[in-house]
Amino acid sequence: MQSLLALHIIFIVTWFAGLFYIVRLFIYMTEANDKAEPERSILQAQYRIMMRRLWYGITWPSAIITFILGPWLLFVYEPGLLKEAYFLLKLCFVFGLALYMIQNHVIFKQLQAGVFKHSSMWLRGWNEVATIFLVAIVFIIKLKDNESNMWVALSLVVFAGALYLGIRLYKKSRAKAIEEDQQRGKDSEGESSKS
Repeated sequence: MQSLLALHIIFIVTWFAGLFYIVRLFIYMTEANDKAEPERSILQAQYRIMMRRLWYGITWPSAIITFILGPWLLFVYEPGLLKEAYFLLKLCFVFGLALYMIQNHVIFKQLQAGVFKHSSMWLRGWNEVATIFLVAIVFIIKLKDNESNMWVALSLVVFAGALYLGIRLYKKSRAKAIEEDQQRGKDSEGESSKS
């Protein structure tokens, strides 16, 4: 059982690694769409290759193996866990994570087809959803009791709020940096025309 549990944990880790990185690639792909040619085409071709390899070579296989090993461990070694409230709560978050992955697959297919429906800022926020699932699942499994689960829920709300605030602050600082770069470009053009 311990070796199966170790494999289950390993594939959970690689699944999350794929989920974290794929959305970063979505962001890079979306930002490359704003570049001039030929840079845009070169970058997007490379990101398409990287996304396909990550998605089909690591993320999907890891998710599938996780969903095979998890029920196997549950039904063969620990069927009593289905009566535990904390475990049912954990399964709800795992279901939510599966829905998150399916939505990532939709975005993946859109970007592979050259369809850009989301801004890079939206994708930055979307990238943090996997973090929320990870924090929730780990805390629920480690704490296990209902009183602790209340604190987990409260912590998640605070954590999500902090993430949202961080993303908003990043967006403002990025917009300010772009504005300053544009202003410097205008200033240098003005100095060039005077000379």
